[in-house]
Amino acid sequence: MGLRERYRQLPAHPLRPGRRYAMIGIADVVINSMEALAGAVRKVTPPRELDRTLILRVAEREVVARDENVVALTLVAADGEPLPRWHPGSHIDITLPSGLVRQYSLCGDPARADSYRIAVRRIPDGGGGSIEVHEGLHAGATVTSHGPRNAFPLTVPGYGSPTRRLRFVAGGIGITPILPMLRLAQALGVEWSMVYTGRSHDSLPFIEEVAWFGSRVQIRTDDVDGLPAADDLLGDCPDGTAVYACGPAAMLTVIRERLVGRDNVELHFERFAAPPVEDGTNFSVTVAAHGQTIDVGAEETLLAALRRSGVQAPYSCQQGFCGTCRTRVLAGAVDHRDTLLTDTERDGGLMLICISRAAEGSHLTLEL
Repeated sequence: MGLRERYRQLPAHPLRPGRRYAMIGIADVVINSMEALAGAVRKVTPPRELDRTLILRVAEREVVARDENVVALTLVAADGEPLPRWHPGSHIDITLPSGLVRQYSLCGDPARADSYRIAVRRIPDGGGGSIEVHEGLHAGATVTSHGPRNAFPLTVPGYGSPTRRLRFVAGGIGITPILPMLRLAQALGVEWSMVYTGRSHDSLPFIEEVAWFGSRVQIRTDDVDGLPAADDLLGDCPDGTAVYACGPAAMLTVIRERLVGRDNVELHFERFAAPPVEDGTNFSVTVAAHGQTIDVGAEETLLAALRRSGVQAPYSCQQGFCGTCRTRVLAGAVDHRDTLLTDTERDGGLMLICISRAAEGSHLTLEL
């Protein structure tokens, strides 16, 4: 349609007889143009670099503990592209085929851009993630991830840290984030030592790789040496030592209690299980979807109480730093115990149910 025809179809101007109200036509053109542009935008596929979802394929699978309860998986990009780089202490969130999200430390070589390595201990009552890995993730299976994150970074003496030596403490599967740290410390010529503990020699994963470091590493097991005390775990630990520990909660508690007041010793640690609840009180929550009310014990996490009651909720780290368990609170005051959520998120009614609780005397209503 030409301009003259378009002009004749415009309505008459209300104040100027014989004239057409051209502004309506202009507006019509603008609106039509905007709708066309919006349609074009909707059809545009986001550039690949903006889509951070990684599809990872299991390239290799290896049993790495003699009791066969720990498997190591080598993961590669399904499209063959290089993987995002990482540093010792990093982990990846993995979405399993069932939809479960779990976190696993990277225990391979950070210099390799073609693969990641994780290791998973089979835990019969661990919420299903380890069972699915052991029984379902064979060579060729795929999972998704958004790449490495680091909540347990290594700061090397002489390379940005005022400390002079490193002491590593690993308990069982806690060796996974420590392994890349050992390699880096060794490569840089840093003074370091380590104790590696577990129930038995057969239960310790990567025992051959750890033994490669020789006398720097002490291996002790409960069945031979008994449960380790703080001095067994920390060694001499002179001033200027940075301690990096990963393992069971009981082991970490012993270390933390011994280092209270040691201002010249740094302690860095990572758990593989939920921390104990401190200064907790009883409270209750209501699940808005079906009106079920659940009591939460003083030493019980909200997440644990929900799972005990058969209420399904997403979770991963159980320590308040991954954010998987973000849940909206419809009513009630929250005692926020995480350092992840922003003030805006908290003001918007979000909480992390793995670690945060109801404020004293408050009852929560959750949108689950």
